[in-house]
Amino acid sequence: MTFTQTTSNQLSMEKNMKPILVIDDEEMYRSTISSVLRQSGYSVLEANDGEKGLEIVQNQPVELIISDVMMDNLDGFGFIERVRMDPANSTIPFIFVTGLSDKGTMRKGMALGADDFLVKPFTGAELLTAVESRLAKHKETTDEAERKLSQLRSSISLAMPHEIRTPLASIIGFAEIFRDDGDKLSGAEVVQCGKLLHKAGKRLQRMVENFVCFSQIEVISTDAEKLAFLKKSQPSQSTMRIRSVGRNVSELYGRSADLDLKLSESQVAVSEDHFNKICNELLDNAFKFSAKGTKVSVTGIVDKHEFVLTISDRGRGMTLEQIASLGAYLQFGRAFHEQQGAGLGLTIAKRLAELYGGRVEFDISSGQGLTVRVFLPVCVTTTMAKEN
Repeated sequence: MTFTQTTSNQLSMEKNMKPILVIDDEEMYRSTISSVLRQSGYSVLEANDGEKGLEIVQNQPVELIISDVMMDNLDGFGFIERVRMDPANSTIPFIFVTGLSDKGTMRKGMALGADDFLVKPFTGAELLTAVESRLAKHKETTDEAERKLSQLRSSISLAMPHEIRTPLASIIGFAEIFRDDGDKLSGAEVVQCGKLLHKAGKRLQRMVENFVCFSQIEVISTDAEKLAFLKKSQPSQSTMRIRSVGRNVSELYGRSADLDLKLSESQVAVSEDHFNKICNELLDNAFKFSAKGTKVSVTGIVDKHEFVLTISDRGRGMTLEQIASLGAYLQFGRAFHEQQGAGLGLTIAKRLAELYGGRVEFDISSGQGLTVRVFLPVCVTTTMAKEN
């Protein structure tokens, strides 16, 4: 291995930075790598095989791992597999050092969660470039996750009290009527108050569920392991799910006759709960912001490897500016149009689709109403059957 002397201090090191773990069963390589890192201001821990390295990772936080591939006891592949199984260590940046430059070795390492490869021999400058690049990328990802969580906490603290207050006031108000004048109410008045109380309670329930749902989406989106597990969910039968949700939502608004369905069967590679949620939020939005007697059209087709769900209404629609700034807890035009809920419906549907590698597009080209197209992955068997 050839190293060149370097005095680079390209990365500004923080005093409380966790150490870098270097694992190699050949002492010369291990010592040389560690020496270059220490000269550049890094704190370093060393292990001579995967088992020792695993013991260190399980007992002490590390900033980054540099590991040889071919080692006795526990090789690099077995080591990274064990590390990635622990959620606490699943995102530690990982660089493999190897004398094997074939693509098969690299593909296997990347599939197991490696971030980079250094093929022997390499220089000290190349080592530091790889380390600094991985640390910078990891910091960027961590900062983005923290930014999202901070934004989420801020949004919840600002929006939730206001959104909960309205239905809660109704619930308390009707409860006070029952408490103070319950014995004076007629049977019909009791039934009417009960219906209104139930409606306010359901509104509050949905709000809380949507806040929780969005919070979960943001947490999952920053957790690679949870995201991978999510994508292994059982597929959903598109036609059955859409018909069921469409019937429930249209009946809720007293508009069963306004629902127009044209659906092709497909197995959508999205969990049933999340597919239901996407359909429910988009259909609820379409019925909520369009007038009774106008059609809400729903089509579902398989196009190549995607299921395309299209929902169109004849309501007030959205402006280009509103679509561009679509975000959680944002309600458009509230001063002019009273809305219920926290304005989370479209955002939840959009974010859920993105979790599964899908996307959502908004179309206002008709000049009236809103058309939403959701593109979701379909199961391979569905695509094969269609092609045959």
